Amino acid sequence: MPARQPVGQAGSVRRASSHVPATTDGGRLTFRQDYFADPAAFAALVALLSDTFGIDVSLQDRFGGPDPTSMPFAYFDENGTCVANLSAFSMPMRVDARLVKAAGFQSGAVRPQWRGRGLYRELMRRALNWCDAQGFELGLLLTDKPAIYQPYGFKVLPQHQVSGPAPVAAKPVGASRPVFLDNAGDLALVKRLLRERTPVSSIFAVAAQVEMFLLNGCFDPGIRLSYLDQPESVVAWKSGEADCFRLLDVVGKTIPPLPFILAALDQRPRRVEVCLPPDRLDWQGMPEPFPSHTSLMVRGDAADRLRQPVMLSPMAEF
Repeated sequence: MPARQPVGQAGSVRRASSHVPATTDGGRLTFRQDYFADPAAFAALVALLSDTFGIDVSLQDRFGGPDPTSMPFAYFDENGTCVANLSAFSMPMRVDARLVKAAGFQSGAVRPQWRGRGLYRELMRRALNWCDAQGFELGLLLTDKPAIYQPYGFKVLPQHQVSGPAPVAAKPVGASRPVFLDNAGDLALVKRLLRERTPVSSIFAVAAQVEMFLLNGCFDPGIRLSYLDQPESVVAWKSGEADCFRLLDVVGKTIPPLPFILAALDQRPRRVEVCLPPDRLDWQGMPEPFPSHTSLMVRGDAADRLRQPVMLSPMAEF
């Protein structure tokens, strides 16, 4: 989904809802910021994203509601229809062993009849100004139209998965079982581990973010979640074609090495594809470009310090 939401540590920002008459199109639109507490306005955003991208973000209700760090910026018409939106949310990152205050931008959309009138440009300006005022060092977004965001200081960060022969599986330790997000006990377990997690990589990884992991786990039926009791963790993975194991993410206080993960899951593939930097997995492979129709774009002081190659876990995509 192009440019999906923004910013800040939870509870660290001042929320000032506003209803500012827009000058665009004869003043028939109203600008609103931080409106998620209004059920009708949030439902209007759900409809905008469903109509534009064919996704249902109301799934968040199953997990406790929208990300509390989200700061949406939007225009609504006289009937309460959300005609344009861009949101920001907090996504602290571990970058080169340093904790970076980062913001993600998402839910960027404009209804077709309102395009070409400067609405999205104005929302982008407001969102970036707000993020800069909060002191975010890094901005990230995913888009299939990178040229739109280059004038705002974003640049494409090429993503690379790491691939190679599977390591020899270690001797199994402990037990594993499937995890299902529609099970209340499993959901509570995953949410706890996400809040307690150690970043899966010290090179480039999300340090704290719950909602996108849960949504991605629901959006893609091919993703498998497994609980390992030693060390306590949840592994997100796929069985690829041609006897290939794809590792998407590992959530826990301790990151188990890849040989232990394969043993616990009783997987004996010939090839492994790791969709994140593997520095904490006790395994090495060869970086190769990650095939995707969207580009990861970054902006800010921390963007210049990013080392290559890197990849954002698919479970953190937004």
